[in-house]
Amino acid sequence: MLNNIISSVNDALYTYILIIVLVLGGLYFSLRTKFVQFRLFGEQIRSVAEKPKGKGSVSSFQALMVSTASRVGTGNIIGVSTALCLGGFGSVFWMWVIALIGGASAFVESTLAQIYKKKGNDGCYGGPAYYIEAATKNRVLSIIFTLFLILTYGVGFNMLASYNLQSTFSAYEFYNTNVSLALFGKEITFNIIPWVIGLVVAALVCFCLFGGGKRIIKATSTIVPIMGLAYILVALVISLINIKLLPDIFTKIFTEAFDFKAIFGGFTGSCVMFGIKRGLFSNEAGVGSAPNASASAEVSHPVKQGLVQILSVFIDTLLVCTATAFMCMSSGIEPIAELSGAPYVQMAMEKTMGIAGPIFITVAMVLFAFTTLLGNLFYVDKAFNYLLGRQPSKAFMTVYRIVASLLIFVGAGLSADLLWNVSDVFMGGMTLINMPVIIILGKYVFRALDNYTKQRKEGKEPVFKAKDIDLPQEVDYWK
Repeated sequence: MLNNIISSVNDALYTYILIIVLVLGGLYFSLRTKFVQFRLFGEQIRSVAEKPKGKGSVSSFQALMVSTASRVGTGNIIGVSTALCLGGFGSVFWMWVIALIGGASAFVESTLAQIYKKKGNDGCYGGPAYYIEAATKNRVLSIIFTLFLILTYGVGFNMLASYNLQSTFSAYEFYNTNVSLALFGKEITFNIIPWVIGLVVAALVCFCLFGGGKRIIKATSTIVPIMGLAYILVALVISLINIKLLPDIFTKIFTEAFDFKAIFGGFTGSCVMFGIKRGLFSNEAGVGSAPNASASAEVSHPVKQGLVQILSVFIDTLLVCTATAFMCMSSGIEPIAELSGAPYVQMAMEKTMGIAGPIFITVAMVLFAFTTLLGNLFYVDKAFNYLLGRQPSKAFMTVYRIVASLLIFVGAGLSADLLWNVSDVFMGGMTLINMPVIIILGKYVFRALDNYTKQRKEGKEPVFKAKDIDLPQEVDYWK
């Protein structure tokens, strides 16, 4: 019954409200920035390679890896599989659309995070909570957003990532190991393997969490590039092996994407719906998550980090999600609802690579899910800083990290449908607060972008000052 209620809210949110907010918001930012996501692609590459001046400071690349670690995760494998099995091949097209226009939204929110970032004991920090408070001059909406963020990343997404990780082991014989327990005079039989896997993952995450934010940044900046590159290369090889099928795949993607009779005949289960939901879940453009990582980077101009975050959206959807989609679609295995999730990807891999296929997916999922869990909890750390108005005490952080690890353990054994629906609703709540605020504050980003491009045309290394864009609020940096 709980799942049915949440599912109804979820359908209403994504069928009517979020599609309008995300698409129109992304188009507005694209037009106002003159399609910055395409126009300044060279500057995106240049900015990500820039090294911070301060020793021990977080670089643009490290901030990119933390946000990419959260973005590039189980959604790129399980989320894409779910979209294909339930929404059809056309959902891939709508994933591309939400990423291409969402790149502009990611640019705006991450640039704002840099403009309004705060000074801390071990560097800078910030995120949507700070620019929401600046825009509304009220902490209430910022607190609501922050609570949604904690529920989304500390609860919904992490429990879902844990479930998705353990589900990849379902292809192996040892997975179906049932045990019986006598509870309150009744015998209960259940599969113990998901819980064992959940316990192991929770313990490893807990170990990293007690190392603090620096260990999280170091772990993700090391694992993400290696894992992402290896995954894309394998997917590319499989697509090339089945290259004769690619023309038919492209035809099917575009045919189904614009089959309006089928779309409007059952919109809540259409390719548009699943493409946008799973695309948003994967790249998070406009949600208000990545700005928490963006604010931690030391850069000479806020626009630089905005440009870097466009890359994160493109890496996530145009590279990793597309790699998964083509790898599955070129296998020749028909995506059906019964195969939704890990089984479809594993069957597709096994058909091309034999027994090595499912093993590779299991390894990829373990790495993807692990970095997702760490990246998500980095955001939650920053959320608690805002709620408390200071760095939380050691006792508070100890309790929080234990609870976060327990939630990861519990998520491994729950229902997939419930976890997907809960995550979507929480993420929708974040988006509905973040998008209107960044539209209101967008004028300062447009001025900052003009300031940046003007300095680049003059051959200067762009340096930012708040007075250059007539910023009315007091800020810790850029004076």
